[in-house]
Amino acid sequence: MKKIVLLSVTFLLSAFAFPQQDTEIFLFNIESPSSNISVTSGKNISNNEGYDNQPSFMNNDYILFSSNRNGQTDIIKYHTNYGSKTWLNFTEGGEYTPLKIPNKDAVSAVRLDPDGKQRLYAYSLKTSESTEIIKDLVVAYYTWYDENTIVSAVIEDTELNLYVTDVNKGISKKYATNVGRSFHKIPDSNLVSFISKEDETQWKIKSLNPKTGAIKTIANTIEGVEDICWLNHITILSGKGSSLQKFTLNKDNNWKTVTDLSSYGITTITRLTTNPEATKLLIAAETTQAEIPVNTETKLEPKLENCAWIAGNWKGEAFGGITEENWSKPSGGSMMATFKLINDNKVSFYEIEIIREVENSLILQLKHFDSQLRGWETKDETVDFPLKEITPNKVIFEGMTFERISDNEMNVYVDIHQKDGSIEVVKFNYKK
Repeated sequence: MKKIVLLSVTFLLSAFAFPQQDTEIFLFNIESPSSNISVTSGKNISNNEGYDNQPSFMNNDYILFSSNRNGQTDIIKYHTNYGSKTWLNFTEGGEYTPLKIPNKDAVSAVRLDPDGKQRLYAYSLKTSESTEIIKDLVVAYYTWYDENTIVSAVIEDTELNLYVTDVNKGISKKYATNVGRSFHKIPDSNLVSFISKEDETQWKIKSLNPKTGAIKTIANTIEGVEDICWLNHITILSGKGSSLQKFTLNKDNNWKTVTDLSSYGITTITRLTTNPEATKLLIAAETTQAEIPVNTETKLEPKLENCAWIAGNWKGEAFGGITEENWSKPSGGSMMATFKLINDNKVSFYEIEIIREVENSLILQLKHFDSQLRGWETKDETVDFPLKEITPNKVIFEGMTFERISDNEMNVYVDIHQKDGSIEVVKFNYKK
């Protein structure tokens, strides 16, 4: 009997929070110079069988979303410049709704463990270690108001109810009942929007001031639709089937069509979010699988011969100076390079790099040296970049990517870890 009860609870939690449709994540450019909104350059960034959902912008370079990995839902970090994907966590539970925690080197997500426990966790971007954020509430959906305040939909009996939690004080307070899953900070305001389902015949978009508890009605949703986002402080975006819709406050009487996205294979738009500059739009959507745009670049075997185009003498500019890399052709199971950076006609530092074969894959390893050839790393220490994948025009390591532009030009993207824990991606443009 105990096992039956546990299974019932697990089913209730997962059904409330994470219906498992086959969905994909799309990234678009969006422009709104006047009243017209233009959505262009759509790209399927998940291209993965199964559940891919709940996307968010981590910063200008990275996107977070939940993605299916061997039947489990984990967190992916996607780089917008060169399309690399990195898994951020390795727990036994499934992670949903990943968001960057404001002003912290960490990501939050709702975790549903195999035993049915569902809680909101923080995951360190340095160590991937996780800690519970709210211990006594079953959070289903949420957003960060600031680094200490969370607005969330909490599962209570058969309802989702709205709570505001002060993380530092460990205090949570209920402000509304029967809410939806869409929470967004309203741009240029001190408010958060949420979906009220108290009127079953007409759901409403409402605002909440998390500090005062004041709630106001903003607009009606599209009938039966609970997913929205804000393009700016007066324009709301939503979806109706494959159609992207907009509603501008104090101007529109009804929702209006922006564009139809069915050409991307999209059949039903669900989650939406924009970056702070309102230049990029993320959409999670159900799709017609046969029409999903796919990455046509063939994945190649992890062999040195497939990296041979990197060989040569390359020169470029970075870090305010002149850079030079000399890569040898494959031989003896490896490729070797020397690197130097020149600032003000003086060498700032050198590197020795190798790409070598290891356990049916490749790894890039390097050591740094100052201008007098004194090593930065200890005697046996190297900086390692394991291989992720090779395509005809890219060699993607974890933290470093080589991109072939032509036979005489390439870009190299390197993750540089900053003192504050953030990661800056530095682009090196090289020519032979």
